[in-house]
Amino acid sequence: MLDASLTEQVKAIKAGDYSATELTRAYLERIAAAQSLNCFISVLADSALAQAKRVDQQLGKRAGKPSGKLEALPLAGAAIAHKDIFCQAGTLSTAGSKMLSNFISPYDATVVSKLSAAGAVTLGKTNLDEFAMGSSNEHSHYGPTLNPWDPSRVPGGSSGGSAAAVAARLCSAATGTDTGGSIRQPAAFCGVTGLKPTYSRVSRWGMIAFGSSLDQAGPMARTAEDCALLLGCMAGVDPNDSTSAQRPVDDYMGQLQVPLAGVRVGRCPEFEQSLDASLAAALEQVAKEMESQGASFTEIQLPNTHLATSCYYLIASAECSANLARYDGVRFGHRCEAPQNLEDLYKRSRSQGFGQEVKNRILAGTFALSKGHYEDYYGKAQQVRRLIKQDFEQVFGQVDLLLAPTTPRTAFRLGELAENAGAMYYQDVFTVPASLAGLPALSLPAGFIDGLPIGAQLIGNYFDEARLLAAAHQVQQNTDWHLALPPQTAASQGGKQQ
Repeated sequence: MLDASLTEQVKAIKAGDYSATELTRAYLERIAAAQSLNCFISVLADSALAQAKRVDQQLGKRAGKPSGKLEALPLAGAAIAHKDIFCQAGTLSTAGSKMLSNFISPYDATVVSKLSAAGAVTLGKTNLDEFAMGSSNEHSHYGPTLNPWDPSRVPGGSSGGSAAAVAARLCSAATGTDTGGSIRQPAAFCGVTGLKPTYSRVSRWGMIAFGSSLDQAGPMARTAEDCALLLGCMAGVDPNDSTSAQRPVDDYMGQLQVPLAGVRVGRCPEFEQSLDASLAAALEQVAKEMESQGASFTEIQLPNTHLATSCYYLIASAECSANLARYDGVRFGHRCEAPQNLEDLYKRSRSQGFGQEVKNRILAGTFALSKGHYEDYYGKAQQVRRLIKQDFEQVFGQVDLLLAPTTPRTAFRLGELAENAGAMYYQDVFTVPASLAGLPALSLPAGFIDGLPIGAQLIGNYFDEARLLAAAHQVQQNTDWHLALPPQTAASQGGKQQ
């Protein structure tokens, strides 16, 4: 039951093989047994069981035989987790920060309400780098999440709790957010599939903001098929989010069987020239699989890609500075004790409430936006962003997809890069270009190096998630990297181990 994919679980529940309540109880037991991984900030056992019971009632289960409106519940009984950057009514919504450690949301984020309406059961809220700022999940007020493949290593960030929970089979799937790679990088480090949709494809309403021109919600699951099912329920225009796209949602599940034959795939030397031999060989395996199914490959150029990381950290830090100005100890969130005056209230509330990485980015962003420096830093970064976007626009006149690495290495050890900000930021080198351009991109499992999973990245044209998901699905029909289980999980479930 727990070794099945989300799509398989939903089919089994609708067929009456087991109930949503049975699946939810099984996951809650696994979460309790895997607390050492620290994947969850909050476990919502009572409300999850209540949701599961409602799903079972909606399916009209009688003596194990379902009836009722099955199509109205595309996620019937799927036991998911939400990254704790999504607000959920009546629950703690912390963004991994002391600043929001006492914040009980009065409303649901659009993503949360849409998935619940589709029949999903929320098991809990997953751990993350504070305010989604980090590449390792070490910057959480609630402590680091551990990688289930090797607990001495990081799961990636900032959606590390979601990635680790999916990999360890603590949930059917999870939501994540991706500002500069925060879905794709942890997906690669944990051996799961993660999709960052086109910017504006999924509503940001109720998602605690980091960088408003970059943040995008997306699914994290075992397979591309699972991500397709989830995205179909998450995506769409939202009147509460003026940036959400005014366009219909594609039939992602219906297009999964579109073959790779005739698909033009670009490979970019700027992405691959610094790869070590093992990562290059793994990427080549994915390319050969796609080629065997009829895809053709072309070398393309993205001449401004080398500027992407610096550009990203300027823009993201500036937007972080603006978005986090609201946390002042007055309206909500952490408030210092016995402030002497308003200035003291602001200073101590913010210095106590924010962790060091967040403070660093606020300071950098404030400097980039300050008078006398705005045009030299933030203004220039926006000009470079436009050049990067133009590079991609030209390339997608020649090819349908891009194949690239997701990360420059496998998961690193806890604390290994803690004192080296440059090396930490470099972990996003292959993911930030698509984020700056607002393009959809997906990481899928692509093998193992020394027992640790690695990912391959597919980047698509705007709103072409259906082609991305179909390509990944076709690769996964002929490979088994996505089926492997972390050692302890495999031992407990008797499943396939790498």
